[in-house]
Amino acid sequence: MDRKELLGDVERVVIKVGTSSITMGGSVPSSDFMDGVARQISNLKGQGKEVLIVSSGAIGIGLKAMNARPKPNEVPIKQAAASVGQGILMQKWNDAFQRYGLNVAQILITMDDYSDRDTVLNLNNTISTLLKYGVIPIFNENDAISVKEIGAVFGDNDTLSAVIASRADADLLVILSDVAGLYDGNPKDNPDAKLISVVDGLSEDIIKVAGGPGTKMGTGGMRTKLNAAKICNDAGCRMIIASSAEPDIILRTVGGEDIGTVFLSDNVISKKRRWIKAACPNGSLFVDDGAGKAILAHRSLLPVGVKYATGTFEAGAIVDIVCGGNIIARGVVDYGSEEINRIRGMRSDAAKAALNGVMPHKDVVRSENLAILP
Repeated sequence: MDRKELLGDVERVVIKVGTSSITMGGSVPSSDFMDGVARQISNLKGQGKEVLIVSSGAIGIGLKAMNARPKPNEVPIKQAAASVGQGILMQKWNDAFQRYGLNVAQILITMDDYSDRDTVLNLNNTISTLLKYGVIPIFNENDAISVKEIGAVFGDNDTLSAVIASRADADLLVILSDVAGLYDGNPKDNPDAKLISVVDGLSEDIIKVAGGPGTKMGTGGMRTKLNAAKICNDAGCRMIIASSAEPDIILRTVGGEDIGTVFLSDNVISKKRRWIKAACPNGSLFVDDGAGKAILAHRSLLPVGVKYATGTFEAGAIVDIVCGGNIIARGVVDYGSEEINRIRGMRSDAAKAALNGVMPHKDVVRSENLAILP
């Protein structure tokens, strides 16, 4: 099946634009590049497609405006730079899209926003309403108030773009980068490295191809892009990595031209499990080998299999489940950390007694509230 057939049913697209693309390798936003993106998205909207943007660049642009040293280790400087850069960036996007009669909306989020299901539902309602009125939602991570996300969790917004594509039920995520796609080797070191056109399943060999962080201004590398591909795979969303330097790259990729690397999807999981997998955990449950095997077989976690809980959390929180030193799953707990540590290792009768006879759920984490991690 050729690309046009593979992408023939695409209706909703998320476009991720990296820092190095927005600045065209420099340190300030490129008006020409941003105008080109707006023109191509205007064209896609004319074809009846819905488009969302995930935009990087706020920190780098803010650092330049503040005349601060690049990529500081001090988090407060990054946060201050983000608050400056976000305003500049959105003004540039607004100017670009206004030329084509389109309005834009800024949505700043953190990973914690995706840990609360009510917040996720409200966010989805906002996205749907904006798209209904023809507005282009532009997402960025809210670095000005976040600490752990900066350059660590979202990875120059590659992961963020995949999470948004998953939550927004997008058909396609296009990651525009300073590389042409995924190669079978590092093209900077190996002139014989070949571009991989189609990836049908993230095998160990494919994962080994990924390298470290990319350019000086950005924080994304191929590893974060492969992580994004995993998230898209779970959501039934295809993903393309392509070079932002190519003319009309958005129109060409969405239109089905054989350019860049396309990642196919063959493993759709429920929206609830997608939410659990993408959420920021509030703590951890360490379990024994028997419980670990049961979880991997998609069975519930009982108190008897829990060694101990770390972190402070209440019932309904999302936690990592650790077995043998590895995080094997993530789930929604039916009891808080204090209660779990009181009943850990106990069978049902003993656990109920330890909770003064009040034990509404026999499981610590029910199977339907578990998401297995790769």
